Amino acid sequence: MHEYTSTARVWGLSCPGFPEEVSRARRWTRDILRGSPLAEDAELIVSELGANAILHTASGREHGSFHLAVAVTDQVVAVSVTDDGGTTTTAPKVEHQDQEAEAEHGRGLGMVSAIAHRVVVHDSDHGHTVTAELYADATQGDHPWR
Repeated sequence: MHEYTSTARVWGLSCPGFPEEVSRARRWTRDILRGSPLAEDAELIVSELGANAILHTASGREHGSFHLAVAVTDQVVAVSVTDDGGTTTTAPKVEHQDQEAEAEHGRGLGMVSAIAHRVVVHDSDHGHTVTAELYADATQGDHPWR
């Protein structure tokens, strides 16, 4: 019997739901991905998803938190942010808004989907996880929606 091995490396970070923790999560991601051509995009995604968790879910309430995972293989960098849920709002979803709405409410998941090659939202009884995947072999012009 062969032992299953994976070439993926995965890091995790739990952050209290304070706005300053978003910048800590961004720096942590930058340190993990140092030297990767995907580092800046991943850092921007972490910033947006972390801020969304704090602003739009129970993660930003007293004793709230959000959780970040970064998985890296030779082909993919996957960034996942899990919030505490607990609000009356529905699950996060990618919506392409007009520029006026974006200016008023931020760029949200629309911006994340414009940067990432794939965005997946998972719901659970305890919150939402948004995962954005960046592919190493794709150039910026290879996004199918551009």
